[in-house]
Amino acid sequence: ASSKLDTQDINDLVNSLVGERALSPTGQQASGPAGVPRASHEASAVSRDRSISSATSIGTQIGSPVPGAATPVAGASPNPAAATSSSAAVGGGAAMGGSVLAGFRAPPEFRASSMVLFDFPPKEKIVYNKEVQTVDIGGTERDERLLTEEEIERRVKLIREKDEKARAAKEEERAKRESEARAKEGEARRLTDEQRASILESGEFSAFVDQRSRVLERALDEKYDVMVDYTLAAAAEPEDAGGEGLKLAVAFHDDKLSRNRSVMDLAWSSRFPELTAAAYNRNPVAPNEPDGVVAIWNTHLRERPEFVFYAPSDVLRVSFSEFNPNVVVGSAYSGQILLWDTRAKAHPVLKTPLTASGHTHPVYALRVVGSTNAHQLISASTDGLVCSWQLDMLAQPQEAIELTHPAHLRTDEVSVTCMDFADNETTAFVVGTAEGAAYQVNRYDRAGCKAGLNVFDAYRAHAAPVNALNFHPPIASDFADLFLTASSDWTMRLWRARPAAKPASTGPADIRPLHTFDAFDDYVYDARWSPIHPSVLASVDGTGRLALWNLNQDIELPVQSVGGGRALNRLAWDRPGRRIATGGVDGSVAVYDVGDVVAPRPDDHAKFARVVAELAS
Repeated sequence: ASSKLDTQDINDLVNSLVGERALSPTGQQASGPAGVPRASHEASAVSRDRSISSATSIGTQIGSPVPGAATPVAGASPNPAAATSSSAAVGGGAAMGGSVLAGFRAPPEFRASSMVLFDFPPKEKIVYNKEVQTVDIGGTERDERLLTEEEIERRVKLIREKDEKARAAKEEERAKRESEARAKEGEARRLTDEQRASILESGEFSAFVDQRSRVLERALDEKYDVMVDYTLAAAAEPEDAGGEGLKLAVAFHDDKLSRNRSVMDLAWSSRFPELTAAAYNRNPVAPNEPDGVVAIWNTHLRERPEFVFYAPSDVLRVSFSEFNPNVVVGSAYSGQILLWDTRAKAHPVLKTPLTASGHTHPVYALRVVGSTNAHQLISASTDGLVCSWQLDMLAQPQEAIELTHPAHLRTDEVSVTCMDFADNETTAFVVGTAEGAAYQVNRYDRAGCKAGLNVFDAYRAHAAPVNALNFHPPIASDFADLFLTASSDWTMRLWRARPAAKPASTGPADIRPLHTFDAFDDYVYDARWSPIHPSVLASVDGTGRLALWNLNQDIELPVQSVGGGRALNRLAWDRPGRRIATGGVDGSVAVYDVGDVVAPRPDDHAKFARVVAELAS
């Protein structure tokens, strides 16, 4: 409390000193303020000097920061002018009274302060007026501001014209933008020579052009008269698609693909009747080309194949999978089993390894047997090894059987050149060999028969290798045991197989052919039964002749034959039985229309049964 009082006394003293100073700047004496006499003013000055001395001592006691100097008084004005005046007043008093406060000057004190300003908008006053917001028109008196009908029509017309002009301007602007956009698109499609060359050389562009061009070629191949006039009364006579003789329907040959190659095998697709597969061996004068080639030809695409597949070795046999139309299976001279997919690239998607567990010799026999849910691939090579494979796993065979014959001089191996299964038979089959004999083989042990080759049940008649073996198709159960063999001894023979369930012979059995067809002038490379006629078969030989036989009419000579020239290696009937495909040593594939020769008649089955009975007697 005493500190606060002292501070208040100092503030009052300084204020009185600053307010009562009335001396002139030159230091001359003047009369006291408010007319106070000079003597009394001097007495007041002496009193003030004493008070200042007391204030100085008080300031020292309260902690002045500068020794010998006056401490700023709390609450005093920070104005330097006021401080100067105060100092001058104190100096004047010292001169007159000799006080110790000579030269007194209060230092200024600066303080930092912060301020927050708030600007509150004034509250809006909302006033509601219940008066009617309408203008009184004075009863029936007409307002001059109302428009006449003519004025309204004129304004509406002007508005419509303005809208029409705006719409026309918008349409013109839109058309202009579209034309500019089309021009920009046309300019953007222009490519440089380097870009054009890179696109033309890309694999995707080549594949696209190849696929689309095949579609166009198939469409153009359709024999349809686009100029037919349906308004005419008489329709054009249809062409005779069948006829009485063999007619060449289409021939396939590609110089780049099949030059210096021979057709090793042919097969028709069971799902697409217009597709046929041809297997080719290697080109001896082109070592940089793939050794083996498989071409899928389309009867509606004559200039080039539908698909082309490659193999690391000569392809000896080829077949479409009956249970998957996209899968093509082949066998190679190296002993590998190859699997291609029409949805994949040209190289095999699966193939067997060249190991001792599989084939290491040429595979000339290949057949897919079984049903849709359980089927296997059976293959046989020239070293006598018969393997069973799963099509989705070709790493190793499921089972393997070695065919041996102890009577052979140098080796007991049986060189298999062909193979076929009877209808509805998957465990027993007949193989043709290079020695000219055919043997029955069992895949598993049976009652009275062991798995493997039965050396006593041999079909011996040919004096040269058996090139082809074919069982009768399943059009009649009475002839399921009949099979044909074609040999390089210039003959073709008809056989009746022993029942598979019959026990094997314990001694040499004399199995003779039912008939021998010897009306050939060269090697007989292939022979196949017709899939729809019980007594019709076809054969090809080294003279390049395709012969069509009908055993109900003649068992000595063919009823028709075409060709002559380069040797024909293979033939294949299509599933409907109306066409025959042949492949030759020059790499060409020819498709013939058989015509009405193979059309079965109601009595053909009975006639052929009598023919077979006469041959067997």
